[in-house]
Amino acid sequence: KATISYPEERREQFTRTRWRHVLTRHEDGLERCIGCSLCAGACPAKCINVEASENTETDRKSPGERYATRYEINLLRCIFCGYCQEACPTGAIVLRKDFELANYNREHFIFTKEMLLEPKPLKQ
Repeated sequence: KATISYPEERREQFTRTRWRHVLTRHEDGLERCIGCSLCAGACPAKCINVEASENTETDRKSPGERYATRYEINLLRCIFCGYCQEACPTGAIVLRKDFELANYNREHFIFTKEMLLEPKPLKQ
């Protein structure tokens, strides 16, 4: 077998690879997550923690009635099964192919909403 000189060379990922969690947004910049906690309920490792609040007309974060004020995933407990992605009714949480998640501090493995959320799209 051929040796891959990582990180200069990278092996192609399998099509069903699931790694880093990402909270997605709508095209207009609103968050897809409505704070329903179905992802936390589907998680067999119980590593997802969601707290929701109500949207107001002056401060709208998501298109629904509620939004997630706090969304945390403990990646040390996560088994990367993808059940959270399958349970989400709005497609807010997805697992992408970014697999370089190593770190030396345990505290850095608790991903907060700010760390998970996609940046807002630039207005054109």
